[in-house]
Amino acid sequence: MTSATPAASATPSTTPTPTSARSRRSGSAAGARRVADALTYLFLGAGALLVLGPFLLAVMTSLKTAHQFRTTSPLTLPAPFTLENFTALFGERYDFVVPLAVTAQVVVVLVVTQLVSSVLAAYAFAVLDFPGRDALFWVYVSCLMIPAVVTIIPLYSMVATLGWRNTFAGLVVPFLFAGPYAIFLLRENFKMVPQEILDAATLDGAGPVRTLTRIMLPMNVPILTTLLLVTVVSQWNNFLWPLVAAPKPEWHVMTVATVSLQTQYEGNWTLVMAASVLALAPLIVLFLVFQRRITAAIGVTGVR
Repeated sequence: MTSATPAASATPSTTPTPTSARSRRSGSAAGARRVADALTYLFLGAGALLVLGPFLLAVMTSLKTAHQFRTTSPLTLPAPFTLENFTALFGERYDFVVPLAVTAQVVVVLVVTQLVSSVLAAYAFAVLDFPGRDALFWVYVSCLMIPAVVTIIPLYSMVATLGWRNTFAGLVVPFLFAGPYAIFLLRENFKMVPQEILDAATLDGAGPVRTLTRIMLPMNVPILTTLLLVTVVSQWNNFLWPLVAAPKPEWHVMTVATVSLQTQYEGNWTLVMAASVLALAPLIVLFLVFQRRITAAIGVTGVR
């Protein structure tokens, strides 16, 4: 009797190989990354639209006539585009040349004086050794906790007593020197300069002034540029103090002049938006010029 030998199964093995398993895992990971990237860009796009939306709306409104603004939706594109709001700002009725000139002069004076004073003070607090240095620094920095609006009444009393109301001196003198934030920021960056470099400069015969101008400032150009931009923006957008100290039209800055376009019976929103765009344009140009310096300052701060 012949014994039957079981036939070998013709069905191929379905056990996955290590290579195919790795390929599936790699494909699923790549798909998850694509989904995550898509969600990230969607979130960033929504954030950009939320931030840029008001500015785009201001530009659209500034290019409309008053009739178009009253009779169409705010989101409707101007049809046709018009520059009459910008030309009206520089006409005899509004004369925005004066606010532009006053604002530019105030910003230039305050930027120069605040940068110079902050550099000198930060260098003294970071490098020079004198009695009570650290205590004086922290007392000065603690002024950051005092709201700026609290000092308006004392400053106004002093300016009025000196007869500086409605004058250029009244606009700039109370803010000639740098605030605690600028000094604190520069001091922390100056302290990051290696002591060996400062010792080498001293051995070469460099005094404090030469050390500051030849070593400290060139090594901190990005943070100085950032501080310059912050100072320009803060002074250009300053509203409360110019409104209190110089209410007369001949000393109006851009912010006060823009608000004065609105009357009790008429909003003049197309003119207000044109003035807002006009005030915003120099800041955008300034940022585009110095954006690489700002990015470098952020990178240097992160490395440190």
